[in-house]
Amino acid sequence: MMQRLDIDFCASRGATPWLGRVLLAVAAVILVDSGLSYHAARQALHDQAARVVKRTPAAPKATPQEVAAVRETVQRLSLRWDELFMALESAASERVALAAIEPDTKKGTVTISGDGKDYLAALSYVLNLSKTEGLEHVQLVRHEQKANDPNGPVSFAVSAGWSAK
Repeated sequence: MMQRLDIDFCASRGATPWLGRVLLAVAAVILVDSGLSYHAARQALHDQAARVVKRTPAAPKATPQEVAAVRETVQRLSLRWDELFMALESAASERVALAAIEPDTKKGTVTISGDGKDYLAALSYVLNLSKTEGLEHVQLVRHEQKANDPNGPVSFAVSAGWSAK
């Protein structure tokens, strides 16, 4: 036979009723402490941000000369340099060494300075440049013999029209 089980769901327990209240009180204290710590940290962050704003100097306003220099730099960087370099490479010669390339975007010209082994090398380079695509109105604007030898090295400058756009 089976024994009967007596289950009483309404019966009161013999456990201590104060334990639950103590745990509730401890949780409430921890909650209040966490809230106060959060508030203090947020206030400290706000104070630090205010100090940083006060110490950071305002950006100085750019002068018209600085704005013009920036515009010129941006304009130079946006030029189609690859076409110019391809034209210079196609006219290259072993007897000529380039020293400088100075574009003038306002005038649409470029000045090319270099050194040639002799005057004939410099003239040949100018002729080769005049035959390249991308450069027009190529002309020798300056040449100077470096030594007393008439067949010695020559320093020269060439000016050419360059469609930089």
